[in-house]
Order: sequence, then structure tokens, then C-alpha cells
Amino acid sequence: MSTSLDAAARPPRHLPGDLAMWFFILAELTVFALLILTFAVAQALQPQLFHDSRQLLDSSTGLALTLSLLTSGLFAALAQEQVRQARARRGAWLLLAAVLSASVYVLLKLGEYSHLIDAGLGMERNTFFTLYWILTGFHFVHVLLGLLILGWLAKRCRQSVYGPGNCSALESGVLYWHMVDLVWVLLFPLVYVLN
Repeated sequence: MSTSLDAAARPPRHLPGDLAMWFFILAELTVFALLILTFAVAQALQPQLFHDSRQLLDSSTGLALTLSLLTSGLFAALAQEQVRQARARRGAWLLLAAVLSASVYVLLKLGEYSHLIDAGLGMERNTFFTLYWILTGFHFVHVLLGLLILGWLAKRCRQSVYGPGNCSALESGVLYWHMVDLVWVLLFPLVYVLN
């Protein structure tokens, strides 16, 4: 049986991060949703073209990209927990691990882009590749921005700027990174797997 004393002892629940970041994330998710919908509709209209074009992608690369981003997201979440427990220096190391893991994504994606360009599979190839480049390129820009944010957060954690009562900026940055993860989790099967 819960009492009013139990309720008073619990800290008040709040939305993590800054409200402005939530609005930004919702706006970005709306743009991604429109792009994903466009991809899905185009695939429904040209299923054979999308099937054949998808065969030119390496799904194992897509899986490796997914694993690197999810690992990075895990490190970012663990860093946030360390800061909430007044261990900002540990949080800094975990954020650096997140940056390194996400850097694997960047290197793999640049390699994939280079391979596709060398194979003549640029934006003008067909509808599938036009949408592939738009979707993954837009996401790639978000990954690069996220890397800068994670690096900045790691530096600030190292300086012990954040702590249990002062981590809204850190939460906002980690929220942004989780948005990047979430979008890729949707893009991976859409682009590399589903027919």
C-alpha cells in the first residue's frame, strides 16, 4: 500500500532533456517519416525495380552499420546513467566509446558510398537509388552532427560540468543520438532487407 510519504520520497518525474530538443526531434522524425513513406510508396509502385536494386546492396554491411549505431547508443545511455550517479568522468569515457563506435558507422558508410559510386549506382541510376541516397545521406548528416554533439558532451563530462542535478543538456544530446539510432533501425530493413 502506497502512502503519501512514499510519494514525497520519490523525486518528481520529468521529461528528460530540454523541451526544445523534443520539438526538434519531432520535426526531424516527421521529415524522416515523409521520406520513408515516399520510399514505401515508390516500392509498392515498382516492386521489381526495388527488389533488383536492393540485391546490389550488401546487407551484411547494413547489419554492421546497425550494430555500430546500436552499440554507440548503448554507450551513450550508460554514460547518461553514470552522470546521474555523479560519475561524470566515467560518463566521459563512455561517451568517447560511443563516438568510436559511431565512427565505425561513418567509415563503413563512406566505404559503401564509394563502392556504389564506383559501380555506377549514383542517384540518377533509378528510383530506388535516388531514394536510397536521399534517405541514407540525410541520415548520414545527422550521424555527423551527432558525433560532434557526443564529442562535446564527453568534453563537458570530463570537465565535470554535468551532475545529478544538472544534466539536461547531456540528456538532450543523448536523446538526439537515440533519434539517430531509431531512424536507422527503421531504415535498415526498409532499404536493405524488405521486399
